[in-house]
Amino acid sequence: MTRMVFCRKLKQELEGMAFQPFPGERGQALFDTVSKEAWMQWLRHQTMLINENRLNVMDPQARKFLDEQLEKYLSGDDYERPQGWTPEKPAS
Repeated sequence: MTRMVFCRKLKQELEGMAFQPFPGERGQALFDTVSKEAWMQWLRHQTMLINENRLNVMDPQARKFLDEQLEKYLSGDDYERPQGWTPEKPAS
């Protein structure tokens, strides 16, 4: 049976992730409040941020930046987008 969560990003009841994305309390909070769909959207956005900003994910400042962007992204706050970026249009 599929685990459902009320997604804080997409504001609807959707399929939850199969496992916690991080260990600990933060991972559990994400597991409980973020849908599989929203998490996949974040992973695509995170990849774009890493590539466009040429981030080294081993750098503590880069990880801090990505952490901040994750919270902004999931909360609906204004998050960073690469210059000239436009969101994908949903498939018809």
